[in-house]
Amino acid sequence: MRDLLILETAGVLAGPAVGMFFAELGARVIKIENKRAGGDVTRKWKLPVEDPAAPVSAYFSSVNWGKEHRWMDLKDPEERLVFDTLVQRADVLITNQLAADAEKLGLQRERLRALNPRLIHGHIKGFAHRPQRPAFDVVLQAETGYISMTGTDQEHLAKLPIALIDVLAAHQLKEGVLLALWQRERTGKGAYVEVSLEEAALTGLINQASNQLMTGAVAQPLGTLHPNIAPYGEVFSCADGGRIILAVGSDAQFKGLCEVLQRSDLATDPNYDRNVSRVQNRQELSSELTRSIGAWIREDLLAALEKAGVPSGAVNSIDVALDSAAAQAMVLEQVIDGQPTRRIRGNAFRLEPY
Repeated sequence: MRDLLILETAGVLAGPAVGMFFAELGARVIKIENKRAGGDVTRKWKLPVEDPAAPVSAYFSSVNWGKEHRWMDLKDPEERLVFDTLVQRADVLITNQLAADAEKLGLQRERLRALNPRLIHGHIKGFAHRPQRPAFDVVLQAETGYISMTGTDQEHLAKLPIALIDVLAAHQLKEGVLLALWQRERTGKGAYVEVSLEEAALTGLINQASNQLMTGAVAQPLGTLHPNIAPYGEVFSCADGGRIILAVGSDAQFKGLCEVLQRSDLATDPNYDRNVSRVQNRQELSSELTRSIGAWIREDLLAALEKAGVPSGAVNSIDVALDSAAAQAMVLEQVIDGQPTRRIRGNAFRLEPY
């Protein structure tokens, strides 16, 4: 990857996340920011606790590590020429501009291809069949069904607290670009790779989509619960105030849970001895488990469940999660425009050649 030149005109999260993926792998990534607009809009998406005068926000920092930042006005003929020179040398260009804006900025697919036939042009758009419609993550979460399934009931719906649709689209585009680069090694030809936020969101419905397509069942908001498995996603409070979550995915694991809790009566009860019965009677089962789990200290119970092979975990706040050894090893730091920034790296895989 160290010989690759990646250009990025995309802003917000999905496109910049792809650029950062490649930066982490050692590619040279040049982020072109709109001089007229004051750069990527997320530079200004700040929490109340952030310095209003700071050049970047924590949000911007999350997907902009390891890049060179160049402020350009692509409507200016002279700066357009500089950009074109970069395109002619580039391996990959990442864009997310609407078609009308792409026309004004010289980012049309055909023009870029003429400048560099070997270019891999990765583009993110919002909606599959309405390319001119602006798209933001919360709108996609709503229109592709996520919000209707999230929350505790129809009166208390919720959005996922991260821009998951952007993250899904970023992974889709990264995979497409990598495939296009591999193909170019064999053919010498560039490619156009396009991903819509809408289609990326739909791919993420996976088992919920099949539940509906195969049975007609329409998923309802269940909070942390799972429509097919129980007790899976149930949250319980322990004697010390700590909370745990269970992820019991088999009858054997349920028997292990009952053994740890010394509730053999539940393991043999026909209302709970099979998963289908536990799903049907999950509320009653949850009440039984609440009483038993409430007598344990959290760390003692988690240790006992792990020893018994019962999937479970502590319900942690994000500060606790980011203090873990795994998270600390993934933190990337960089000074951007004079401001120290930190984020979690986007690549979680390890590649070890034989």
